[in-house]
Amino acid sequence: MDWDSLEQSCRACRRCSLADTRTNVVFGVGNPQAEVMFIGEGPGEQEDLTGEPFVGRAGKLLDDMLSIVDLDRKSNIYIANIVKCRPPGNRDPLNVEQDACIDYLRAQTALIRPKIIVCLGRVAAMRIIREDFKITKEHGQWFQRGGVWMMAMLHPAALLRDPRRKPDAFMDLKTLQVKIREVCQHTYAGQAGAE
Repeated sequence: MDWDSLEQSCRACRRCSLADTRTNVVFGVGNPQAEVMFIGEGPGEQEDLTGEPFVGRAGKLLDDMLSIVDLDRKSNIYIANIVKCRPPGNRDPLNVEQDACIDYLRAQTALIRPKIIVCLGRVAAMRIIREDFKITKEHGQWFQRGGVWMMAMLHPAALLRDPRRKPDAFMDLKTLQVKIREVCQHTYAGQAGAE
């Protein structure tokens, strides 16, 4: 399946009840040739309204964090979510909702073929890295599966709730930057981060 067909199929999806309450399907944003892919749990209210992931206060914080390590959602990364429709009240997506939607994320990942996947928050880490993942203990640690490097970071919304965790997120970003320099060929091409 090509990128356009995948996006059209996803936008027409009715596989779970989240389709009944969504305003927009939030497919993803960024460079489909990115070597680094960020994965969150699901859209919130602002994301549902705009159709783009991470656009509210947490999204602004994420953009600020990314800029620290010369990453940008428009040019050298791709951002997607486990589920593409907003769970009511911004609750965690249920397993049945994740199961209904995960094939879209798998197809996106297969088309992008990232070298690095960064899970944003507990829900994404438990789905992508390991079911019993402990975000507070294991954030910033590297795991490898199928030739892809994976790590989890604290979700930007969690950092807004507890700003004392921001130094942890900064260290994780610097760890990510080192790994990008180690395994990615073009993420930092022509940027200060390549030096």
